[in-house]
Amino acid sequence: MEGKWEVKDLLEKVQNGALSVEEAEKYLRRQPFEEMGFAKLDTHRELRSGFPEVIYCAGKPDDYLVSIFQKMYEKNGAVFGTRATEAQFELVRRALPQVQYDRVSKILKIETEPEKKAARRIGKIAVCTAGTADIPVAEEAAQTAEYFGSCVTRIYDVGVSGLHRLLAHTETIQEANCVVAVAGMEGALASVIGGLVSNPVIAVPTSVGYGASMHGLSALLTMINSCANGIAVVNIDNGYGAGYLATQINRLAERVGVRWRER
Repeated sequence: MEGKWEVKDLLEKVQNGALSVEEAEKYLRRQPFEEMGFAKLDTHRELRSGFPEVIYCAGKPDDYLVSIFQKMYEKNGAVFGTRATEAQFELVRRALPQVQYDRVSKILKIETEPEKKAARRIGKIAVCTAGTADIPVAEEAAQTAEYFGSCVTRIYDVGVSGLHRLLAHTETIQEANCVVAVAGMEGALASVIGGLVSNPVIAVPTSVGYGASMHGLSALLTMINSCANGIAVVNIDNGYGAGYLATQINRLAERVGVRWRER
């Protein structure tokens, strides 16, 4: 098969019997990327993995970023970018006026029919922070999960220095399919939550803290060495990675739940 075939041509060949469903599926899973010279856009990533490609904005030259956003929007009708600056937002907005920017999470995105998309969100993910300073990373996680179709409940500023604040939300975090625990300093929040719930916990260390926190390394080491079970740890300040993984868990939980109810 030639890589230049369009999906429509492919489907017509399946319909006419010239190509089997199995052959078409194999082809679509290895469908070529969009060559831009400075970037190779994986336009069929959602077909393979269930998630479209996301743009990491930090460090990208201005012209490249704008071109990538334009091409992704042209191909998908929606775009999601992380770690964007105000200056990058202004640049992209000149080319795509409908683009939206969240100054807390630094997410830059274009969504198609966001109200309808929000109404179709499934499951439940709880995103918790130890402190208010952790919210930017938590919002990156929460908004990533929402963009990918998950319902998210935010529970902020419930760190271990005032444990009663977390315990007041015990029922909510226990009902979630997955909990994202975002914390800097010593990073103890993930261990505490891990001891309260039966669902998976994704720990996100942040770079919040004083000198000996070593820009998040102390929280990272605490979370990795947690005595509580069922905790997975992502990289320092990686809210996006936590939101992505939480959505995978949430989708699986909902799928299993549907199958169980149908039995």
